[in-house]
Amino acid sequence: MKIAFMGSPEFSVPALTALVQAGHEVAVVYAQPPKPAGRGQKEQKCPVHQAAEALGLPVRTPKKLRTNAEELEFFQDLGLEVAVVAAYGLILPQAFLDAPRRGCLNIHASLLPRWRGAAPIQAAIAAGDVETGITIMQMEAGLDTGPMLRRAGVPIGPRDTAADMHDTLAEIGAKLVLRELEAPSPPVAQNEALTTYAAKLSREDARLNFLLPAVELERLIRAYYPWPGALALLGDMVIKFLAAEVVPGGEGIPGEILDDKFTIACGEGALRPTKLQRAGKAAMNTKDFLRGFTPPEGARFY
Repeated sequence: MKIAFMGSPEFSVPALTALVQAGHEVAVVYAQPPKPAGRGQKEQKCPVHQAAEALGLPVRTPKKLRTNAEELEFFQDLGLEVAVVAAYGLILPQAFLDAPRRGCLNIHASLLPRWRGAAPIQAAIAAGDVETGITIMQMEAGLDTGPMLRRAGVPIGPRDTAADMHDTLAEIGAKLVLRELEAPSPPVAQNEALTTYAAKLSREDARLNFLLPAVELERLIRAYYPWPGALALLGDMVIKFLAAEVVPGGEGIPGEILDDKFTIACGEGALRPTKLQRAGKAAMNTKDFLRGFTPPEGARFY
């Protein structure tokens, strides 16, 4: 089957690899353009771009698709059966959606209609959902509004992080889209009354607010690992919270360190970090962290 693949991050790579291994003809791969990264700000190709080149596939990296007549003509002339999209990063105009004979299929990392939008994995963990999953969706012009073709659920464990779920869902998405290509499913409309949205995350979202209940903060720490990373300030020191547990107690001002185990008072209950990282330092468990650092009495996180 002649296919275009459109994706950018690491999440998309298993699907691209699976399509090639299954014998489909991937005529072209679309990915986000290379971006400056690292200390030297040298341009770096995204994971899908790198994977496509390793597989010997042609890659195109337009900065935009809307009003891009040249790119649309190229895409239409490919004579595609279908396009598979997985976290590409650009909105596909209607003319692109209409170009392949079977349209465009999206691999979305949630059980639609719950968690449409840019950060569904993080949103599901932060909200305390007990399940998430993958939806293969027929794309249309709206944001993740198209009819559902296949879904597969995955439980979210009490210690699962966004990194854990990311890897699990990426593999499931690759398998599920292959099944849909081999045996098309009847479309099922989404229930708009059940819709929730997962907004795009930024580094500003990483700051922990200890006025929140400890159970919510613990979920946020798991949801934001590894990115954008949950952090708080202790004086002028930036500390990342990589893992934590909810503990009894919490009688104190929110953010206050209550004991020598680094228990922190929250708006409700208390939080005890189990793995921490100071800026520019290696990650370590809290016991080792406290060997080289003793917080002053009455110290508070902000």
